[in-house]
Amino acid sequence: MTTTTLTDRYVWATVRNVPQRQRTDLDRELRERIADQRDAFVEEGVDAADAERRTLLELGDPSVLAADYLDRPLQLIGPRYYLTWLRLVKVLMAVVLPIVAAASVLAQLLAGASVGEVFGATFGVLLSTAAHLAFWTTLVFAILERSPDHTPGQEWSLANLPQVRDEHRAKRLPDLIASVVFLAIFAGFIVWGQLGVTIDGESFPVLDPDLWSFWIPWFLGLLVLEMAFAGAIYAWGWNWWLAFANLLLNIAFTVPALWLLLSERLFNPEFLAAIGWPWGDAGGVTMTVIVVAIVGVTMWDVVDGAIKAYRAGRERAIA
Repeated sequence: MTTTTLTDRYVWATVRNVPQRQRTDLDRELRERIADQRDAFVEEGVDAADAERRTLLELGDPSVLAADYLDRPLQLIGPRYYLTWLRLVKVLMAVVLPIVAAASVLAQLLAGASVGEVFGATFGVLLSTAAHLAFWTTLVFAILERSPDHTPGQEWSLANLPQVRDEHRAKRLPDLIASVVFLAIFAGFIVWGQLGVTIDGESFPVLDPDLWSFWIPWFLGLLVLEMAFAGAIYAWGWNWWLAFANLLLNIAFTVPALWLLLSERLFNPEFLAAIGWPWGDAGGVTMTVIVVAIVGVTMWDVVDGAIKAYRAGRERAIA
């Protein structure tokens, strides 16, 4: 296990705020600057550990140092509270918006809204909430900036230094979030569809209610496994074991789904009758397109997983 020093954490906290192409140069320059100043303190008789801490404290907030390196001013209304404002807005958006979205979707589903109404209402609520969070937070900081009796912002210290993260894992985080959100929505639609979709004033389950005896729990269980699979990719990155697991999960989901679809056991017959399936002469063509699309997406996901496992293996071999 690699041990990171305060200098490692400070340098990482600084370089992550600059574009990728400039990180190597800044990393080298900053380490040289820290080493020179630390050595100067040591020559004055300061203990090595204390010399490192004094050097980093004199350099100050890594985000401010990165902004100086890029010659990028940190300003909202004024520079005093910019970083505090930015961090607070990011936290509020990351915490509040998902909660609001989940609450809105649940409320719409319980009210019997259609799919379009659920998406429309949730999108509108998210936009409104994001606008209010940004506006009122900014207004408070603008007032603080102009207040003659303002209290100083929290002073930066070495305790604020983040732990060095695996950059590859950090890049995989958006994929993890997207996968989990998509799978959760997919599972939610399966359950919601069985509560009944209203057509011409009458409610119909979308999938055949008989599937609750085995197949719907099977598919929901696979979606949970897919979430765990996404977490494994985030934690370890792609490898051949995970590529094989991806193949098995695709087979376990796609083969039963296609079998149920082609044997006319997947959808509720009353629901299909209500929407007019198979839509006359276009029914056969539509079914063919659906099957080809499902098979194509499945094959692409399997091949994509194998390609990612191969590339990850090469990168680890080179490293």
